[in-house]
Amino acid sequence: MINVEVEGRILTLTVNRTEKANSLTRLMLEEMDAAVAQAEMKGVRAVILTGAGNVFSAGADLEDARAGLATDPVWERLSARIASLPCLTIAALNGTLAGGAMGMALACDFRVCVPGAKFFYPVMKLGFLPQPSDPRRLAAIVGPARAKMLLMAGVRIDAEEALSWGLVDRIYAPETLLPEARALAADAVGASADHVAAIKRFVP
Repeated sequence: MINVEVEGRILTLTVNRTEKANSLTRLMLEEMDAAVAQAEMKGVRAVILTGAGNVFSAGADLEDARAGLATDPVWERLSARIASLPCLTIAALNGTLAGGAMGMALACDFRVCVPGAKFFYPVMKLGFLPQPSDPRRLAAIVGPARAKMLLMAGVRIDAEEALSWGLVDRIYAPETLLPEARALAADAVGASADHVAAIKRFVP
């Protein structure tokens, strides 16, 4: 389930399937894609992606993955839509980020997380290919060698190492994660949509 909340020109999308470690079904990905598609129409200046509980997402739901979700174009469509938004996008990672779920976080302008977050993308071990844009975005953020460590060596890193790599930009206590993410969006919220989009275009 994806919870959708718009408050103060900020759209917050929360992955809420805590009983399954927020693993993503095709329906959930389609719900999120539809919500992101409406963001510009709603006049928001920032979009925050987060999760319920203490895991952001364990990646694809195993049953759906076996039924073809692991290679479904919905992942790439969602990450492309997030990346193309003309507003500020923030991944507020309330816990572990794994597998295909990493694509939506990589597509955001920046990522913040809690101290206990873990990061891994076990496509080599599972026999899948990553979504096409994920390696490119990952390498642009952490560098080619570290991208290969995650994708090819199956390395798992914690929040502190993710911060040192540049995969996340700040670490916040769980109780302050969302307030801090909203604070980071405050200037964008106070600006016009054209101003936000123009500044975002300046940064490749």
